[in-house]
Amino acid sequence: MSYFWVAVGSALGGMGRYACSGLGARWFGETFPWGTLFVNVAGSLVIGVLAVVLPADGRLLTDNARAFLMIGVCGGFTTFSSFSIETLNLARNGEWGAAAAYTLGSVVLCLAGVAIGYFGTLALAR
Repeated sequence: MSYFWVAVGSALGGMGRYACSGLGARWFGETFPWGTLFVNVAGSLVIGVLAVVLPADGRLLTDNARAFLMIGVCGGFTTFSSFSIETLNLARNGEWGAAAAYTLGSVVLCLAGVAIGYFGTLALAR
């Protein structure tokens, strides 16, 4: 049943991301990805709050409800929120090297992945 609730939350989060990104583009223009930046920051803020107010011990919400909100809605809204909470958890646990490596690795490898996918597809299309 968890997969169902994650799927529903992901759909809702994805619709929210689409709406917020569109608003940002309309309000501030499309020369800089303001909408995406807003979505990433807002999603990171929300998952940080949820991590504190909805502990994983099940006192306030069932595992399914927590998964719906944190993995589904926040993950559908922005996967950057997952990256952010995972990095914060590494840092909170004193694993500063791992947090730095994860941050640097995520940025570099994701940019490399998008570049390889983009330029590789362009090359194949020619």
